Amino acid sequence: MAMADSKHEAQIPAPEPAKPDAVRAPAAAEHLRAPEPSRSDKPEPLLKAPTEPKQLAPPDVVTFRDVSKSFGHGAAAKPALHGINFTIEDLPYVGELITIVGPSGCGKSTMLRIIAGLKPHFPPTSGEVLVLGKPVKEAGPDRGLVDQKYSLLPHLNVIQNVAFGLKLRGVRRSERLDKAAEWVKKVGLDGCETKYPSELSGGMQQRVAIAATLILQPRILLMDEPFGALDPGIRLRMQELLIQLWNEQQSTVFVVTHSVEEAVYLGDRVFLMAPNPGRLVDVLKVPRPTVPPEEYRRKPEFINFCQGLLRRLEDESPVGHGMKV
Repeated sequence: MAMADSKHEAQIPAPEPAKPDAVRAPAAAEHLRAPEPSRSDKPEPLLKAPTEPKQLAPPDVVTFRDVSKSFGHGAAAKPALHGINFTIEDLPYVGELITIVGPSGCGKSTMLRIIAGLKPHFPPTSGEVLVLGKPVKEAGPDRGLVDQKYSLLPHLNVIQNVAFGLKLRGVRRSERLDKAAEWVKKVGLDGCETKYPSELSGGMQQRVAIAATLILQPRILLMDEPFGALDPGIRLRMQELLIQLWNEQQSTVFVVTHSVEEAVYLGDRVFLMAPNPGRLVDVLKVPRPTVPPEEYRRKPEFINFCQGLLRRLEDESPVGHGMKV
């Protein structure tokens, strides 16, 4: 606060003289007052205010440290991945969706299965893989994989397929069927609960596979070409469904795709890979869409981003194209 100018300071009145009949305390009483304790004489408080515990930063979700993978031994070994390094940080209450693009044979699926801890892709030939701050040793319930082959059990109907993972975990029958019914409705298959996979279209089978994975609430969702075999219209609807369910789950999602448009629409970050051997050449940050894919894909910024990414892919792999818009 600024000091007032001396011309405007209030004048302090002089003290009035004491009246003759004013009574003053006897001098002896002054000696009865307890002396004011010095700082060193003051007693220490019996209870100290508790100190706030230090908030530890959450561990990174996935970390690759110089990871390489070869199949075979000796001179016949074929390198699939070489020197992969990246870190996916934990984003509490948000999550992140990572899309992985690159021509065929660049190791996209191998990377996904290394994260999942699935043989023969796991373990890597060299390097270290961490999930939630701990070295990966095997597959675990914190990671869920949705494969392009849907992986449904043909002898189980829709609701039984969705509830199957909970059954393996020992969840009571009534509870797992109730939860499965909720997820069947979430993926838009209510009314199909008693149908078998052979009675479903490809898009319906994929929705069952997604529900069967997400019902387990994995911390990390791994999707390998999940919509590759679907018609364009169904594919767009499945992309919208994935975004919706991902917003509800708030998990970290990896999606392998051959579609540049799909990678740009879905991804918060796009991993750009190149072959011979498979390597990570760039990580591109993408703005999160706020409109449906049909509308977003017509926006100039989306078109320009896709075209730039496609040119990058062609530059990195002039012979093996394998990518599509």
